[in-house]
Amino acid sequence: MISGNDFIKQSLALHLFFGRIMKEHSFFLEAGFASKDSNLAEQADTFRRAFDRMMNEVVALSDGVVDQDVLNSGEVITPYTLSAEQVTISLTGVPLATGITKAEANLFGGGMIHSPALERRVHALNERAIRLVSSLIKFKTRILTEVLACRLFTVNYPLLIDHILREAKLYLATIQKLQSRTDINLEQEAFEQEAFWNRIMAEHSKFIRGLLDPTENDLIMVANELGNQFDALTAEAIQAMNRTIPLSKVTADSLAATLQVRDFNAAGTQGLINCKIKSIIIPLLGDHVLRESNHFIRLLRMFSR
Repeated sequence: MISGNDFIKQSLALHLFFGRIMKEHSFFLEAGFASKDSNLAEQADTFRRAFDRMMNEVVALSDGVVDQDVLNSGEVITPYTLSAEQVTISLTGVPLATGITKAEANLFGGGMIHSPALERRVHALNERAIRLVSSLIKFKTRILTEVLACRLFTVNYPLLIDHILREAKLYLATIQKLQSRTDINLEQEAFEQEAFWNRIMAEHSKFIRGLLDPTENDLIMVANELGNQFDALTAEAIQAMNRTIPLSKVTADSLAATLQVRDFNAAGTQGLINCKIKSIIIPLLGDHVLRESNHFIRLLRMFSR
């Protein structure tokens, strides 16, 4: 059973990363519907605003509490997040909550001493997050079902909707695990997380490849190579789960590849913000995938210890 301190720290770190990811998923869905489906856009907007409210509480509770390595990892915000939001607001007219980003930039890590009152607040926050994420999962599932049945059009790829659905399910499962105070088996966690995130990294590269302007040949080639590389790493991670190759090899290979994709995502985000890349990629999506690569890098370094 995990300690009260670990429960608080791990819960808040999880929400700082995944809560922002979920609110951005809601925005990407909102921005992708046709005018005839304005009711779905409104539902997505309601989810986005609900996650904004949750994130305001998460940030308020996190200062001086979460570990500094989480704040330093670039998974909470990056140097480009605020600019990506500002450009995205200008392009879409959607009023993104940049105040959350500014508050996160001022967070400090801490080595808190257990507080029963804070533990109760975090437990209640987790319960609300479980309900909110569960509702978002149902919404994403309905959208994916309708798209696959050709009853709904959206500019988001069906694979992207499936992709963000899997991420929401991982978030939900992790909150539930924390609420049950389950001890984490680090080796088993490494197997599962590496298989999961290598697939996610592969799909990011493929989405980028498909959203670049056809004239961006060099970037398309790099994105394609990265997608193929992470497909191979996903297969390696599955082999490691079956004990046919050592996990340490997969971890080392995955870290090297994720450092490479992080640099690609960072350069791409800068290029999108500064209008140097021709594409149909919203700048916030570039920063979004950059934060996910930074999250995976922190996990891989933790698994390497």
